Amino acid sequence: MTATEGNGGNEGGGGGGGDRAAGGRHTWDDGLIARRAQRRAAGRAAGRPPRAMDQGAMEEAAPDIPGAAAGFFPGEETGRRSFGGPPYAVYQAGVRSFATGTLRPRLEALRQLVGLSRSRLEGRALAGAARVLDEADARGRHPYGHTVVAVAGATGSGKSTLFNALAGAPLSETGIRRPTTARPLACAWTDHADGLLDRLGIPAVDRRNPGYPYDPALRGLVLLDLPDHDSAAPGHRERVDRLLGLVDAVVWVVDPEKYADAVLHERYLRPLAGYAEVTFVVLNQVDRLPGEAADQVLDDLRRLLDEDGLALGEHGEPGAAVLALSALTGEGVRELREMLGRLTAECGAAERRLSADVDGTMTRLRPQYVADSGPVGLTERARAEFEDRLAEAAGAGAAGKAAERAWLRDAEWACGTPWGRLRGRRSRASGSSRGASRGSRAPGAREWTEIPGARARTSAVEAVTARPAVEEAVRTLGDEATAGLPGPWAQAVREAAAWGGRGLAEAVDEAVAAETAHRRPVRPVWWSMVAAAQVTVLLAQVMGVLWLLGAMAGAFGGPEWWMPALLVAGGAAVGPALAWGSRAAARGPARRHGRSVEGRLREAAAECGRRRVLEPVETELARYGEVRAQYVIAAGGA
Repeated sequence: MTATEGNGGNEGGGGGGGDRAAGGRHTWDDGLIARRAQRRAAGRAAGRPPRAMDQGAMEEAAPDIPGAAAGFFPGEETGRRSFGGPPYAVYQAGVRSFATGTLRPRLEALRQLVGLSRSRLEGRALAGAARVLDEADARGRHPYGHTVVAVAGATGSGKSTLFNALAGAPLSETGIRRPTTARPLACAWTDHADGLLDRLGIPAVDRRNPGYPYDPALRGLVLLDLPDHDSAAPGHRERVDRLLGLVDAVVWVVDPEKYADAVLHERYLRPLAGYAEVTFVVLNQVDRLPGEAADQVLDDLRRLLDEDGLALGEHGEPGAAVLALSALTGEGVRELREMLGRLTAECGAAERRLSADVDGTMTRLRPQYVADSGPVGLTERARAEFEDRLAEAAGAGAAGKAAERAWLRDAEWACGTPWGRLRGRRSRASGSSRGASRGSRAPGAREWTEIPGARARTSAVEAVTARPAVEEAVRTLGDEATAGLPGPWAQAVREAAAWGGRGLAEAVDEAVAAETAHRRPVRPVWWSMVAAAQVTVLLAQVMGVLWLLGAMAGAFGGPEWWMPALLVAGGAAVGPALAWGSRAAARGPARRHGRSVEGRLREAAAECGRRRVLEPVETELARYGEVRAQYVIAAGGA
């Protein structure tokens, strides 16, 4: 890199440093060229390979770079080296990455956050985050050891004069004509900033070298002189706004007359509240203020910055640096140069700037991911209540009671006396004929007691048609699941519940019908035993009656008529006793059977609800949980 016009005359020009070349251009020569040529000539005479620099030459060429050694300078292998730039300002690409190691996981979390949120949030809400990620990627392609600092200010604030004072040479034009700075000007204390300057859109003609002798404390600094932010010239403000969004740090130059300008504070300084650690506010032209006026103006400036929310780095605390100086007389310039040197040496300005970008993005996105209305999630109580509502809508409880009653009837039918079963069959037949004649039975309906256990199945199938109860259960679940969720994610959960709720009543109906279609109650063995006993008692009674009739007719000799009478009377007593005991013994199994039927129907309805509603809702909640975790990481653990 060579110095261009505007570098001034012989700035500290030892060793022919100010010799002009043809065309108004010159190259800096501090004697290294001659000494290297002599060493190379000596090396060739000694048989050493040409264009190779020994350790001593490297250390002499770069005395301020620890461990400078052969092969450090890019292009050295081919013997090419630019001597136009400062000899110490050399950096390898990628020699410096994130300083603290906290920004990379935040950027990765933000990237995950954007990817997970694209289907839930509008593109406008994520546009700022996408720009931050693009900016971080673009900045990450250049060494973080280079620090880009912009000098910004209003017309007449003296920022170009301060730029020249920091550069040590009259690089930027100053004068009474306004605006003086029409295009951004760059001064780099490194000869490897071309990529950064290309990214900033600074053409080669507007790139300068600092004045000689070079300040080693500013190694890696890239200083920009921006146009006036309040310029009336077209395009100036747009250039300033664009570059302020790309640089690593900014030096705001204000003057005693316009330091309280509302446009400056509202448009620029107030939005910098989150960028305090990479912001310098300089009160220039203090040489024009008499006595203690400079301190009074500086205190008032601090007050205004505090009202803007810009944290001030006082008493060793991190924050914006505020100082007074005079770029014309040099008062305070050395202090600012030392601050910039420390900022550059830390190699953390770019990371702090990007961290502040991420912080601002997270603050703007907070309403989309965080709600301050209580805990988030679907509780076990809400799940249980949803399943209970579905079971109630499916009539599981009523079906269980009906199954219990049917079990008792079946037990009474199976264990009752033959004469009782005969009477029961006749009464059912007459009742069925009366109901059919009145037309009171729905088409296709069946009598409960025609087939044992059919009553419970038919009752369950008919009760599922309680569609309003199912819809109410889905709405209640959606409301409880969205409690504490931000708007977009609450809407996603409600939509998932609503989609699952469509046709849920019919699905529950089918699930319950499938559960009851092929399940017939198992006939207990003791029912058959009691039925056999009842048949035996009946046969004993018939035998006793025949015996008694034969005895009364004299068919049997002897006075033993009381024996058949006792047999008939015993049979008449034992049969009803067996029926009553069986009915009492069947109550416990009947209750268990009823609970079993209720449980099966409840589980069938609950499984249908879980598959169609609960699982999609929980998927959306899990998605939000993952997004919220990424948000916490991207927000720095807040």
